[in-house]
This record gives sequence, C-alpha cells and structure tokens, in this order.
Amino acid sequence: MSTSSPVNEKSDVVERPEHVHHSKSHMDAETRAIANADAKLSNPLRGIPHDRLMADIEIFAQERGLTHLLPELKKGALVAQDPTCYNRLDMFSEDDKRILTEEVTHKWRQTPMLYYMVVMSSLAAAVQGMDEAVINGAQIIYPAQFGIGGGTKRDSWLIGLVNSAPYLCCATVSCWLTHPLNHYLGRKKTIFLTCMISFLTCIWSGLTNTWWHLFIARFFLGFGIGPKSATVPVYTAECSPAPIRGALVMMWQMWTAFGIALGDLIDLAFYFIPDTPGVTGLNWRLMLASAGIPGLIVCMQVMFAPESPRWLISKGRYEDAFNELCRLRFSRVQAARDLYYIHVLLEAENEMKKGRNRIVEMFTIPRNRNAALASWVVMFGQQFCGVNVIAYYSSDVFVQSGFSQVSALASSLGFGALNWLFAIPAFFTIDTYGRRNLLLFTFPCMAICLLITGFSFWSTSETGRVTGVSIGIYLFAIFYSPGEGPVPFTYSAEAFPLYIRDIGMSFATATTWFWNFILSITWPSLVLAFKPQGAFGWYAAWCCILWVLILLFVRETKGKTLEELDQVFAVPLGAHAAYGLRQIPYGIKKFVLFQNPTPEQLYEFESESEVSSTGGDENAKREVKEDAEKAR
Repeated sequence: MSTSSPVNEKSDVVERPEHVHHSKSHMDAETRAIANADAKLSNPLRGIPHDRLMADIEIFAQERGLTHLLPELKKGALVAQDPTCYNRLDMFSEDDKRILTEEVTHKWRQTPMLYYMVVMSSLAAAVQGMDEAVINGAQIIYPAQFGIGGGTKRDSWLIGLVNSAPYLCCATVSCWLTHPLNHYLGRKKTIFLTCMISFLTCIWSGLTNTWWHLFIARFFLGFGIGPKSATVPVYTAECSPAPIRGALVMMWQMWTAFGIALGDLIDLAFYFIPDTPGVTGLNWRLMLASAGIPGLIVCMQVMFAPESPRWLISKGRYEDAFNELCRLRFSRVQAARDLYYIHVLLEAENEMKKGRNRIVEMFTIPRNRNAALASWVVMFGQQFCGVNVIAYYSSDVFVQSGFSQVSALASSLGFGALNWLFAIPAFFTIDTYGRRNLLLFTFPCMAICLLITGFSFWSTSETGRVTGVSIGIYLFAIFYSPGEGPVPFTYSAEAFPLYIRDIGMSFATATTWFWNFILSITWPSLVLAFKPQGAFGWYAAWCCILWVLILLFVRETKGKTLEELDQVFAVPLGAHAAYGLRQIPYGIKKFVLFQNPTPEQLYEFESESEVSSTGGDENAKREVKEDAEKAR
C-alpha cells in the first residue's frame, strides 16, 4: 500500500494546519550547525566575489605547482561556482560552450575512458554477485561428500556455517578494513587486491576436501567481498560527472544481481561434469572455482583504468589528478573545474571534521541518530525480508519441493534472471515514486509471496507443490528487485550529513553483512526445526514488522536538497512516528475506499537563506566553527 502522495516532490505528503509540522522549531544548535555545514559543503564556492575567486585560484595554482594550468583553472572555477556562467562570459571559447552545454543536454555522451571504467565497475559488481551465488548450486552436492549431509541438527548448522563464512568475515573484519585499504592503497589498488583475493580464494575453495577447510577458504573470500562492496561504488562516484553519477552508482546493485544470475547459470552448466580419476565432486569444485575468473579479468582491466581524482587530491598529487580527469572528461576546462571543486570541497570537509568525534556524533545528535536508525532499518530489512534465503538456498528449496537437482538449478537460474531484469526499472521508479513509497508497497507483497512459497509445501500434489513454490519465489524476485533491492544503499548514501557520510556508510554496510551472516547460518537449522512452512512464515512475519518500522521511522529523501534533508531528519522521532500512524487511515481512504482525502504535509522547509549564510568564504568558515562550538 502506498501511503503518501507522489504529487509534491519537495514534501512528504497534508495541508491540514493542525498536522503541519514546523521543523524549524526543532532545528536546535546541533542540527543547525550540521545544516550550515551541509549548505556550505553543497557548494563551498557559493557567494565568493569574482575578484576574490580569481585571487584564490592564483594562490592555489602557485601552491600546487599548477601555474601552467592557470587559464583553465580560472575558467573551471567560474563554472564550478556557477554552472551556467559560460554563456555570459567571453573568455570561454565556442568549443568550451559546446562541451559544457552537451554535458547537460547529452549527459550520456561521455569519453571512452569513462565507459571503460563503467564496464570495469560493472564487471566488479558481477564478481560480487557470483561470489555470493555459486554456493547455491554447490551446497546441494558437497555436504554428502564431506559427511554433513545427513539432515541432523549438527549437519544443518555446519552447512549454514560454511555457506555464511564470507559474510561472517565481512561483518567482523573485512568491512572495517575498507578505510585503511583505500587510504593507503587508493581505489584502483584496493579493487585489484580484493578481486585477486576473490580469485585466489575461489580457486582455493574448489581444492578443499573437508568442511572445515572449505569454511576457512570461504571465510577468506570475505576479505575480497567486503572492501570491494564499499570501494567500487565510491570509485564510480568519484570518477563520474555529476549528471550521471547517481545512475552509475545504482548500477552496482543491478550488476550484482546480474552476477547472481550468472552464478546460477554456472551452477547449472557445471552440474553435468562427471568426476575424473582421483577427483571426486569435480562439478561443485568447478562451480566454486569458476567464480574467481571474472575477478581475474577485473585485476587485468583495472590497471589501465584511471585512479580516483579525489583520492589523488587527498594525497596532494594535483598534477596526477588533473591528468586522470583529462582522461575522464572531454575538455581541459571540465578537468580543471572538477579539480578545483574537489579541492575546495575536501578543504571544507576537513575543516568540518576538526575537533569532532564523528562516531559519537552519529548517535548523540538527534538529526544523525534519526538517519542512522532509518539506514539501519532498510539495511536490516534487506536481509530479513528473506531475499538471501532464496539467493543462497533456492536450489535446496526447489529440491525439497519435489524438483530434481537439475530442475532445481534451472529454477534457481529463473530467480536470478528475474532478480536482474526487474532491477532495471529501479532506475526510473526510485526517483519517480520515492524510496519510502516503494518499500511500503513492496514489503506486504513480499510477505504474501513468502507465504505462498511456504504454504505450498502443504500441498499433497507434487505438481501443485512445485508450482506454488516456483510462483512464490519468482513473484518475490519481481517485487524485491525494484524496491528493497536498490533502495537501502541509495538511501544510506544520502541520509547522513556529508561530514559523517563515510562513517555512516561503513555502519550501514557492516549492518547488512552482519545480518546476511545471521540469515545464512540459521536457515538450514530453521528449516529443520520449523519445516519450510514455518521458516518462510518467519520471514513473511518479518516483512510485516519491517513495513511498520518503515512506516514509523524511515523518512522520504527523494528530490530533497542537502539542506532539506537536514530538516527532514531533524523532525523528532515521536513526531514522525505519529505522522506514520496517521498515514494508515489516509491510505485506507485513498486506496481502499477510493476517496480523495487531503494529503498531510509533514515538513515546512526553511528557505536556503535561513539555513545557510551566503557571505564570503571567511564568514562561512567562521560560522562553521562557531556552530560546531555551540553544538558541543
């Protein structure tokens, strides 16, 4: 059920005066400090006079050894401050104007090197999906060979432990290595290292001969999965131009889904390979080992891709950063613009971080705590909606329903294909209907699909049982892919204020991997204890609980500026929960009784001038310091 109107993109949906929430009154000193900071971080060049900007550029060029680029830097700084100024100034050539215009009117017309980077990033995402999926087919074969396929309670826990080993590593160790790896190695070398780890550990997994050896190999696979899942989207965002950045970052989820489908296809293809003398279980060994091949391809490909300009600038390598930007952009003016803008943005971010315990502030400042709670809900929901039960165990579920092993693998491929195909519409639906609306609509549908899957096991007819299980799983993929599939990472990336966004994303990523581990390790014993009916019913119940949590605690972020997001998350938790409860009768009247109730407007946004100062650069920096001191 969709419970808020899509008409007004700037509000969450009533115009009844008694329910209008004046977020302005709740913008306390802490939240206002964050709002001021985000206003300045959204464009640190805002309000700087022309003469001052040109003087700053000359000082910047002299300090960084870039005086030979001064003409391009001056043009770039002006465009960074005002993206439309090139139409009014004679200093821009006709080629400059054409390229800067086409950047907006033909946003997908980009350099070959940028698309090379996109292909590499997409393949890295597919590696991620394959790493997760190949165990789906292998786990219907290897347990019997390793003596843990007897169906006992001990065996079910050991199968779950082996299958979940990479996600145990991600949640406890590898995700927390993302920052030091990126800090010291850079994006390219981190991607190279993690893909090489994926390749080697996949080969290692195919050479094991005991369950505990396979557990160790798959645990080390987590060192390839965790940091890669956080690094590749960041690398893509830092190399991409602003007009297409969001779409390219979202491709991570879509191509991860493609990798899962490809892994299911590999499972089916290698199932028929017979054993050879001296090698038992060659089919499942090839399933696990083959997932490393795309990782090896990425390792060879990434060496020719550009390094992240932002990372190079953070290391003081400005000349190298400019050269890499020239590879990614059509003109030197575009490269100079992005170079200087990244520089001033990093300076502003570093100024904001001074003297602040960002980890503590993520939970002690109400605006940040509300964002962390909402992010936790959607990340937890991505696992406890039950999707990875199907991604990791669908072949086993299909076998239990009456399919042969071959038919089960083919049916799992159907799930993987639907999961990928229906991730494509998310490019349009996520910014059309909103993140919160998509979740509120799809979670009840996923609950129904899981109940169909579980209750089908009560059918006494084998045909009816396999049909019901297949329909339930396939419909689940259709509802999951455009909703809870892409929303969590997109939502978490925009919910946190800029100065703690990297910490917030680490928290969100660790959350999803931890609950991924819990789900993976417990499913075999859950099925043993409660049968498929109860196990699928358990996750259907969680879908219903999560619908309530989303209704009460997840705020809409679609179409809102950084300043507006600060005000959205500044609304007290109780006020937003009460608003969510009021949406239930509104939704019943609108979508069940087909009435036309007046939608409620929860937020009354302050104007930009009320939130941030548009004075000079020195005034802006001074205000940030003063607001931070007041907040503390």
